[in-house]
Amino acid sequence: MASLNKVTLIGNLGADPEVRYLDGGAVVAQFNVATTEKYTNRNGEKVEQTEWFRVELWNDQAKIAEKYLKKGNPVYIEGRLRTETWVDKEGKERFSLRVRANTMQLLGSPGERDQNEGGYEAPRQQQAAPAPRQQQAAPAPSAPAPQRQARQPEPTPFDGNSGDDDLPF
Repeated sequence: MASLNKVTLIGNLGADPEVRYLDGGAVVAQFNVATTEKYTNRNGEKVEQTEWFRVELWNDQAKIAEKYLKKGNPVYIEGRLRTETWVDKEGKERFSLRVRANTMQLLGSPGERDQNEGGYEAPRQQQAAPAPRQQQAAPAPSAPAPQRQARQPEPTPFDGNSGDDDLPF
């Protein structure tokens, strides 16, 4: 049987990405993404529930994250869950989930990203100043033109059993 391990997140960065350059030339960026669910419970109280996800990006995407992602930026992440196992200082085996992203997209406009303490700004193209518009004199009011109505074709009456039905059912 086929299986699927896919995660899609839209959230905000909790901090600037931590980027490491490894010996073999690989690059990894790690950061936290917060997703927030807002709803009203049965008692009519507004509830806000935030979940945090640890995300990692590799190589070219890690370099893009290092350059453009900043704390607070909205981001779209798509990837798969990975379970990590380790032994803590007390000798207990611990587990954690991490999202290994294969797709990352910056969300929001460059201006919005700049308001969140940095981020990507697309190059701006210089545009020639628009030519000043000349005002035209308003036409003098005149009598309304007579309106013609388009003639609508007459609908053909429906004959439910015309006998020329060649459908097999």
